[in-house]
Amino acid sequence: MMTSGQARTTLLERLPQVRGRYVANVELAGLTWFRVGGRADVVFHPADADDLAGFLKACPTDVPRLVLGVGSNLLVRDGGVRGVVIRLGRAFASVEVDGEVVEAGAAALDVNLARVCRDAGLVGFEFMRGIPGTVGGGLRMNAGAYDREFKDILLWAEAVDALGELHRASVAELDLSYRHCGAPADWIFTSALFRGRVGDPAEITARMQSVGQARRESQPVNTRTGGSTFKNPADARAWELIDQAGCRGLQRGGAMVSEQHCNFLINTGSATAADLEALGEEVRRRVHEATGVMLEWEIHRLGEHAAGLAEVRV
Repeated sequence: MMTSGQARTTLLERLPQVRGRYVANVELAGLTWFRVGGRADVVFHPADADDLAGFLKACPTDVPRLVLGVGSNLLVRDGGVRGVVIRLGRAFASVEVDGEVVEAGAAALDVNLARVCRDAGLVGFEFMRGIPGTVGGGLRMNAGAYDREFKDILLWAEAVDALGELHRASVAELDLSYRHCGAPADWIFTSALFRGRVGDPAEITARMQSVGQARRESQPVNTRTGGSTFKNPADARAWELIDQAGCRGLQRGGAMVSEQHCNFLINTGSATAADLEALGEEVRRRVHEATGVMLEWEIHRLGEHAAGLAEVRV
């Protein structure tokens, strides 16, 4: 078993050769919507799906690996992330329309997918205008908005597992439900195929504009936030429970519960990841005390707390 000292002094030397590129000691705060978080030991940008598969096959099994999208539904802790962060780039961002089916790479932004389908006159993707993430992230959590979810239009998705093996799974095999995907946790989604239906581009545009307007009116879209913080419990809305518990506008350090939509946490400018996570936990405590419901985080939290931060040499 490799010691932490060995991991931090020889990590790049232990990683396999790739056609993409490695970048060491990357500040992750600039890659997340909250604009907080520590460093990643190494960020890997694969050249394509085969390069990603080759990396996963050859990477030592004791090296931690995780995937980072556009950081819209993510809280990276202040101590940073050990091991390798995989970031899919332009090679995974294509969107191709063929009749009523659309193939999209995992790094394609949901809003861009919606726009391409609008221009092609395909109905069914308008809800993605309200999701600030990527196709890969949407697959992993069955993202949704305005009463529609990924599973409603998905045909299949492709992924690479931790051993570099390729998989294609149908929507039924992925076992998608509210904010849940049944795919193995080690799968990294690389692409997906969706089906829409032909419609009037003008009507599609109007629906997308309506979604965008509703989002601007109800959510703090121009702030440093991570989107919806907690999942809606069965037969309840998280924001209503948070409001009922008196948490609207609650602050901790530079973190605040949005007064516009109290299921959103905001970095007011000086927050640390610890501030945001502690505020979220305080909200959970107060909601449970007031209503008996323990909210479940929707935002993904990863990495080490600040006490685990040390100089990283790679």
